[in-house]
Amino acid sequence: MSATMPNKLAAADMASVLQRCDLPPEALAVAQGQGELPGMIDALAAAGFLVEASRVFAHALPRREAVWWACMCATHTAAGDIPPEDNRMRELAETWVRQQSDEIRRANMENAKRAGFQSPEAWAAVAAFWSGGSITAPDAPPVPAPPHLPGVAVAGAVALASVRGAPNRQMQRLALFLRSAHDIALGGQGRLPVEAG
Repeated sequence: MSATMPNKLAAADMASVLQRCDLPPEALAVAQGQGELPGMIDALAAAGFLVEASRVFAHALPRREAVWWACMCATHTAAGDIPPEDNRMRELAETWVRQQSDEIRRANMENAKRAGFQSPEAWAAVAAFWSGGSITAPDAPPVPAPPHLPGVAVAGAVALASVRGAPNRQMQRLALFLRSAHDIALGGQGRLPVEAG
């Protein structure tokens, strides 16, 4: 990852991102020595803090891109035998990335609730719901989601995807996920192939 990474991370406030990430002291010591988010992510990854680096990306990427990234990570570890509702949730979260209507946003949360919030796809859907509009019922006074919640949901989706079906592959998968996030931060699609068995 290059320290000249611009566009998608440029608007993120480093202090706010750090506060939202709740890094353990050892990772925080590595992160605080950096002047910019790209350098912080690089330093965390180089020191072996891949979970923490992914958490930084989850909170630093713009919301649409972060939800898309969660979907890409979920796609990578979606074996052929995952429940059909998980595939539908991922597709609906991707639809929200493309068309940010309130109807699609709310449908994401309804699907995640029905699925019991158990999968990376469910948390990608929750991230879409928390990424704009009111979190109260449509006929209730509007209440926006606290600003840290979309990143929390994306980080959860990425973490679940990293251990799904093969926890021993977590670090290998997280390294791949970070490359995907890097590509998205640079304006790419960050697509990941479905993992071979």
